[in-house]
Amino acid sequence: MKAIVARDFAPLDKLEYADWPEPAAEGRTVVIDVETIGVNFPDGLLVQGLYQMKPPVPFVPGMEVAGRVAAVGDKVTGFAVGDRVAALLQLGGYAEKVGVHESAVMKLPEGISGEDACALLVAYGTSHYALKQRGRLKPGETLCVLGAAGATGVAAVQIGKAMGARVIAVASSEEKQRTAREAGADVVLGYDNLKDALKEATGGKGVDVAFDPVGGEAFDALSRSMAWDGRLLVIGFASGAIPKLPVNLTLVKSYSVVGVFWGAFTQKEPQVYAENMKELIGWRLAGKVRPVIEGVYPLTEAGSVLGRVLDRGATGKIVLRP
Repeated sequence: MKAIVARDFAPLDKLEYADWPEPAAEGRTVVIDVETIGVNFPDGLLVQGLYQMKPPVPFVPGMEVAGRVAAVGDKVTGFAVGDRVAALLQLGGYAEKVGVHESAVMKLPEGISGEDACALLVAYGTSHYALKQRGRLKPGETLCVLGAAGATGVAAVQIGKAMGARVIAVASSEEKQRTAREAGADVVLGYDNLKDALKEATGGKGVDVAFDPVGGEAFDALSRSMAWDGRLLVIGFASGAIPKLPVNLTLVKSYSVVGVFWGAFTQKEPQVYAENMKELIGWRLAGKVRPVIEGVYPLTEAGSVLGRVLDRGATGKIVLRP
Protein backbone atom coordinates (compact mmCIF):
# COMPACT_ATOMS: atom_id res chain seq x y z
CA MET A 1 0.00 0.00 0.00
CA LYS A 2 0.97 3.67 -0.27
CA ALA A 3 1.60 5.98 2.68
CA ILE A 4 3.32 9.23 3.65
CA VAL A 5 6.62 8.19 5.22
CA ALA A 6 8.95 10.18 7.44
CA ARG A 7 12.35 8.53 6.98
CA ASP A 8 13.86 10.78 9.63
CA PHE A 9 12.95 13.95 11.55
CA ALA A 10 13.29 16.53 8.79
CA PRO A 11 11.57 19.43 7.01
CA LEU A 12 8.14 18.76 5.50
CA ASP A 13 9.48 18.59 1.94
CA LYS A 14 11.39 15.45 2.89
CA LEU A 15 8.20 13.45 3.45
CA GLU A 16 7.84 10.63 0.92
CA TYR A 17 4.78 9.13 -0.76
CA ALA A 18 6.04 5.56 -0.76
CA ASP A 19 5.28 1.87 -0.32
CA TRP A 20 4.64 0.76 3.26
CA PRO A 21 3.76 -2.67 4.72
CA GLU A 22 0.04 -3.39 4.96
CA PRO A 23 -1.36 -4.00 8.46
CA ALA A 24 -2.37 -7.54 9.43
CA ALA A 25 -5.71 -8.44 11.01
CA GLU A 26 -4.49 -10.27 14.12
CA GLY A 27 -5.91 -10.58 17.61
CA ARG A 28 -7.98 -7.48 18.45
CA THR A 29 -6.79 -5.49 15.44
CA VAL A 30 -9.31 -3.90 13.07
CA VAL A 31 -7.96 -3.16 9.57
CA ILE A 32 -9.62 -0.17 7.93
CA ASP A 33 -9.71 0.85 4.27
CA VAL A 34 -9.07 4.55 4.77
CA GLU A 35 -11.37 7.02 3.03
CA THR A 36 -10.61 10.27 4.91
CA ILE A 37 -7.64 11.39 7.00
CA GLY A 38 -7.66 14.33 9.38
CA VAL A 39 -4.76 16.80 9.28
CA ASN A 40 -3.69 18.23 12.62
CA PHE A 41 -1.15 20.82 13.74
CA PRO A 42 0.84 18.28 15.84
CA ASP A 43 1.36 16.11 12.72
CA GLY A 44 3.60 18.80 11.24
CA LEU A 45 5.56 19.17 14.46
CA LEU A 46 5.94 15.41 14.84
CA VAL A 47 7.60 14.78 11.47
CA GLN A 48 10.11 17.54 12.17
CA GLY A 49 11.01 16.20 15.62
CA LEU A 50 9.43 19.23 17.33
CA TYR A 51 6.66 17.42 19.21
CA GLN A 52 6.83 16.05 22.77
CA MET A 53 6.59 12.51 21.37
CA LYS A 54 9.41 11.26 19.13
CA PRO A 55 8.62 7.86 17.59
CA PRO A 56 11.26 5.58 16.11
CA VAL A 57 11.97 6.35 12.46
CA PRO A 58 10.86 5.65 9.81
CA PHE A 59 7.18 6.14 10.59
CA VAL A 60 3.86 7.18 9.07
CA PRO A 61 2.23 10.20 10.75
CA GLY A 62 -1.52 10.71 11.23
CA MET A 63 -3.82 10.48 14.23
CA GLU A 64 -7.35 10.10 12.84
CA VAL A 65 -9.04 8.29 9.99
CA ALA A 66 -12.47 7.25 8.80
CA GLY A 67 -13.39 4.48 6.39
CA ARG A 68 -14.73 0.93 6.23
CA VAL A 69 -13.58 -2.20 8.01
CA ALA A 70 -11.59 -4.38 5.61
CA ALA A 71 -10.68 -7.21 8.00
CA VAL A 72 -10.78 -8.08 11.70
CA GLY A 73 -8.59 -10.15 13.97
CA ASP A 74 -9.85 -13.40 15.47
CA LYS A 75 -10.48 -11.77 18.89
CA VAL A 76 -12.45 -8.79 17.60
CA THR A 77 -16.09 -8.93 18.70
CA GLY A 78 -17.58 -5.48 18.07
CA PHE A 79 -16.88 -4.91 14.37
CA ALA A 80 -17.47 -6.67 11.08
CA VAL A 81 -16.18 -6.26 7.54
CA GLY A 82 -17.99 -3.38 5.83
CA ASP A 83 -18.77 -1.34 8.97
CA ARG A 84 -18.35 2.44 8.59
CA VAL A 85 -15.94 3.49 11.33
CA ALA A 86 -13.59 6.16 12.58
CA ALA A 87 -10.44 5.51 14.54
CA LEU A 88 -7.98 7.38 16.73
CA LEU A 89 -4.31 6.44 16.32
CA GLN A 90 -0.96 7.36 17.78
CA LEU A 91 0.63 7.08 14.31
CA GLY A 92 -0.05 5.61 10.90
CA GLY A 93 -3.07 7.54 9.62
CA TYR A 94 -1.54 8.97 6.43
CA ALA A 95 -1.98 5.70 4.58
CA GLU A 96 -4.35 3.68 2.41
CA LYS A 97 -4.97 1.18 5.21
CA VAL A 98 -4.51 1.25 8.98
CA GLY A 99 -4.54 -1.41 11.66
CA VAL A 100 -6.06 -0.25 14.94
CA HIS A 101 -6.84 -1.91 18.27
CA GLU A 102 -10.61 -2.29 18.43
CA SER A 103 -10.79 -0.16 21.59
CA ALA A 104 -9.76 2.88 19.50
CA VAL A 105 -12.40 2.31 16.80
CA MET A 106 -15.99 3.57 16.82
CA LYS A 107 -18.88 2.95 14.46
CA LEU A 108 -20.19 5.95 12.56
CA PRO A 109 -23.92 6.56 12.56
CA GLU A 110 -25.77 7.65 9.44
CA GLY A 111 -25.53 11.42 9.10
CA ILE A 112 -21.86 11.64 10.10
CA SER A 113 -19.57 11.97 7.08
CA GLY A 114 -15.98 10.80 7.10
CA GLU A 115 -14.83 14.43 6.96
CA ASP A 116 -16.93 15.37 9.97
CA ALA A 117 -15.78 12.27 11.84
CA CYS A 118 -12.13 13.25 11.41
CA ALA A 119 -12.86 16.76 12.67
CA LEU A 120 -14.79 15.47 15.68
CA LEU A 121 -12.02 13.11 16.81
CA VAL A 122 -9.04 15.39 17.47
CA ALA A 123 -10.09 19.03 16.93
CA TYR A 124 -13.50 18.85 18.57
CA GLY A 125 -12.29 16.21 21.02
CA THR A 126 -9.51 18.53 22.21
CA SER A 127 -11.77 21.56 22.55
CA HIS A 128 -14.54 19.60 24.27
CA TYR A 129 -12.15 18.11 26.84
CA ALA A 130 -10.57 21.52 27.37
CA LEU A 131 -13.84 23.33 28.01
CA LYS A 132 -15.71 20.58 29.85
CA GLN A 133 -13.18 18.75 32.03
CA ARG A 134 -10.33 21.27 32.28
CA GLY A 135 -12.14 24.61 32.01
CA ARG A 136 -15.37 23.65 33.81
CA LEU A 137 -17.21 26.09 31.55
CA LYS A 138 -20.64 27.02 32.89
CA PRO A 139 -23.72 28.48 31.17
CA GLY A 140 -23.62 32.27 31.20
CA GLU A 141 -19.83 32.50 31.56
CA THR A 142 -17.64 34.39 29.09
CA LEU A 143 -15.31 32.28 26.96
CA CYS A 144 -12.49 33.81 24.92
CA VAL A 145 -11.14 31.69 22.05
CA LEU A 146 -7.82 32.55 20.41
CA GLY A 147 -7.05 31.17 16.95
CA ALA A 148 -10.81 31.07 16.49
CA ALA A 149 -10.75 30.18 12.78
CA GLY A 150 -8.49 27.14 13.10
CA ALA A 151 -9.85 23.61 13.51
CA THR A 152 -9.73 23.59 17.33
CA GLY A 153 -10.74 27.26 17.48
CA VAL A 154 -13.91 26.80 15.43
CA ALA A 155 -14.67 23.75 17.56
CA ALA A 156 -14.19 25.75 20.78
CA VAL A 157 -16.50 28.51 19.55
CA GLN A 158 -19.26 26.05 18.65
CA ILE A 159 -18.83 23.92 21.77
CA GLY A 160 -18.79 27.03 23.95
CA LYS A 161 -22.14 28.07 22.49
CA ALA A 162 -23.51 24.55 22.93
CA MET A 163 -22.52 24.75 26.61
CA GLY A 164 -24.31 28.08 27.04
CA ALA A 165 -21.38 30.49 27.16
CA ARG A 166 -21.00 33.98 25.71
CA VAL A 167 -18.15 33.55 23.23
CA ILE A 168 -15.53 36.13 22.30
CA ALA A 169 -13.54 34.94 19.28
CA VAL A 170 -10.11 36.30 18.33
CA ALA A 171 -8.73 35.84 14.81
CA SER A 172 -6.07 37.57 12.73
CA SER A 173 -7.73 38.51 9.43
CA GLU A 174 -11.11 39.61 8.14
CA GLU A 175 -11.64 36.25 6.46
CA LYS A 176 -10.83 34.35 9.64
CA GLN A 177 -12.96 36.70 11.72
CA ARG A 178 -15.87 36.01 9.35
CA THR A 179 -15.35 32.26 9.87
CA ALA A 180 -15.45 32.75 13.65
CA ARG A 181 -18.62 34.84 13.39
CA GLU A 182 -20.29 32.21 11.20
CA ALA A 183 -19.32 29.58 13.79
CA GLY A 184 -21.50 31.44 16.29
CA ALA A 185 -19.21 33.83 18.18
CA ASP A 186 -21.03 36.66 19.96
CA VAL A 187 -18.08 39.06 19.70
CA VAL A 188 -15.20 38.89 17.20
CA LEU A 189 -11.89 40.69 17.77
CA GLY A 190 -8.46 40.96 16.17
CA TYR A 191 -5.17 40.69 18.05
CA ASP A 192 -4.34 44.43 18.08
CA ASN A 193 -4.74 45.98 21.54
CA LEU A 194 -6.26 42.71 22.69
CA LYS A 195 -6.07 43.49 26.41
CA ASP A 196 -8.04 46.74 26.00
CA ALA A 197 -10.49 45.11 23.59
CA LEU A 198 -11.21 42.29 26.05
CA LYS A 199 -11.70 44.77 28.88
CA GLU A 200 -14.29 46.62 26.80
CA ALA A 201 -15.98 43.43 25.57
CA THR A 202 -16.40 42.13 29.14
CA GLY A 203 -17.37 45.45 30.73
CA GLY A 204 -14.19 45.33 32.81
CA LYS A 205 -15.08 41.98 34.44
CA GLY A 206 -12.58 39.90 32.47
CA VAL A 207 -12.75 36.47 30.86
CA ASP A 208 -14.06 33.47 32.81
CA VAL A 209 -12.47 30.84 30.55
CA ALA A 210 -9.75 31.45 27.96
CA PHE A 211 -8.87 28.91 25.25
CA ASP A 212 -5.34 29.52 23.98
CA PRO A 213 -3.75 27.41 21.23
CA VAL A 214 -1.60 30.37 20.14
CA GLY A 215 0.73 31.45 22.99
CA GLY A 216 3.15 34.35 22.52
CA GLU A 217 1.95 37.92 22.98
CA ALA A 218 -1.71 36.89 22.87
CA PHE A 219 -1.18 34.79 26.00
CA ASP A 220 0.33 37.84 27.70
CA ALA A 221 -2.85 39.79 26.93
CA LEU A 222 -5.03 36.96 28.24
CA SER A 223 -3.01 36.66 31.44
CA ARG A 224 -3.98 40.28 32.19
CA SER A 225 -7.60 39.86 31.15
CA MET A 226 -8.85 37.06 33.37
CA ALA A 227 -11.85 37.36 35.68
CA TRP A 228 -11.86 36.32 39.33
CA ASP A 229 -11.72 32.50 39.53
CA GLY A 230 -11.03 32.34 35.77
CA ARG A 231 -9.43 29.40 33.99
CA LEU A 232 -6.76 30.07 31.36
CA LEU A 233 -6.42 26.93 29.24
CA VAL A 234 -3.04 26.23 27.63
CA ILE A 235 -3.71 24.27 24.43
CA GLY A 236 -0.54 24.89 22.41
CA PHE A 237 1.84 27.44 20.91
CA ALA A 238 0.91 27.93 17.25
CA SER A 239 2.68 31.31 17.26
CA GLY A 240 5.95 29.47 17.88
CA ALA A 241 6.62 31.40 21.10
CA ILE A 242 6.19 29.76 24.50
CA PRO A 243 5.20 32.60 26.86
CA LYS A 244 6.21 33.20 30.46
CA LEU A 245 3.50 33.70 33.05
CA PRO A 246 3.60 36.61 35.53
CA VAL A 247 2.47 34.43 38.43
CA ASN A 248 1.63 37.45 40.58
CA LEU A 249 -1.41 37.98 38.35
CA THR A 250 -2.78 34.54 39.24
CA LEU A 251 -2.52 35.51 42.91
CA VAL A 252 -4.14 38.94 42.59
CA LYS A 253 -7.04 37.71 40.44
CA SER A 254 -7.18 34.19 41.89
CA TYR A 255 -7.35 32.52 38.49
CA SER A 256 -5.95 29.19 37.35
CA VAL A 257 -3.66 28.30 34.46
CA VAL A 258 -4.63 24.82 33.27
CA GLY A 259 -2.72 22.57 30.88
CA VAL A 260 -4.68 20.61 28.27
CA PHE A 261 -3.01 17.48 26.86
CA TRP A 262 -5.83 15.72 25.08
CA GLY A 263 -3.70 12.86 23.73
CA ALA A 264 -2.67 11.76 27.22
CA PHE A 265 -6.27 12.16 28.42
CA THR A 266 -7.53 9.65 25.84
CA GLN A 267 -5.01 7.11 27.15
CA LYS A 268 -5.43 7.76 30.88
CA GLU A 269 -9.22 8.20 30.95
CA PRO A 270 -10.60 6.15 28.02
CA GLN A 271 -14.10 5.85 29.49
CA VAL A 272 -14.45 9.62 29.93
CA TYR A 273 -13.10 10.10 26.40
CA ALA A 274 -15.71 7.67 25.04
CA GLU A 275 -18.48 9.56 26.86
CA ASN A 276 -17.18 12.85 25.43
CA MET A 277 -17.25 11.45 21.90
CA LYS A 278 -20.80 10.18 22.38
CA GLU A 279 -21.88 13.66 23.44
CA LEU A 280 -20.08 15.30 20.51
CA ILE A 281 -21.66 12.95 17.97
CA GLY A 282 -25.06 13.67 19.51
CA TRP A 283 -24.44 17.41 19.22
CA ARG A 284 -23.41 16.98 15.57
CA LEU A 285 -26.54 14.99 14.74
CA ALA A 286 -28.64 17.64 16.52
CA GLY A 287 -26.89 20.44 14.62
CA LYS A 288 -25.38 22.03 17.73
CA VAL A 289 -21.89 21.72 16.26
CA ARG A 290 -20.96 21.65 12.58
CA PRO A 291 -17.33 21.20 11.50
CA VAL A 292 -15.98 23.68 8.95
CA ILE A 293 -14.18 21.61 6.30
CA GLU A 294 -11.89 23.93 4.37
CA GLY A 295 -10.92 21.39 1.77
CA VAL A 296 -10.16 17.80 0.85
CA TYR A 297 -6.78 17.10 -0.78
CA PRO A 298 -4.98 14.05 -2.20
CA LEU A 299 -2.75 12.20 0.24
CA THR A 300 0.17 12.97 -2.07
CA GLU A 301 -0.12 16.66 -1.07
CA ALA A 302 0.31 15.98 2.66
CA GLY A 303 3.58 17.92 2.93
CA SER A 304 2.28 21.14 1.40
CA VAL A 305 -0.98 20.92 3.35
CA LEU A 306 0.91 20.47 6.62
CA GLY A 307 3.02 23.51 5.76
CA ARG A 308 -0.09 25.65 5.41
CA VAL A 309 -1.47 24.37 8.72
CA LEU A 310 1.80 25.13 10.53
CA ASP A 311 1.87 28.62 9.00
CA ARG A 312 -1.64 29.20 10.41
CA GLY A 313 -2.97 29.67 6.91
CA ALA A 314 -5.78 27.12 7.21
CA THR A 315 -9.38 27.91 8.12
CA GLY A 316 -11.32 25.11 9.76
CA LYS A 317 -10.44 21.46 9.15
CA ILE A 318 -8.38 20.03 6.29
CA VAL A 319 -8.81 16.42 5.20
CA LEU A 320 -6.70 14.13 3.00
CA ARG A 321 -7.90 11.28 0.79
CA PRO A 322 -5.80 8.29 -0.34
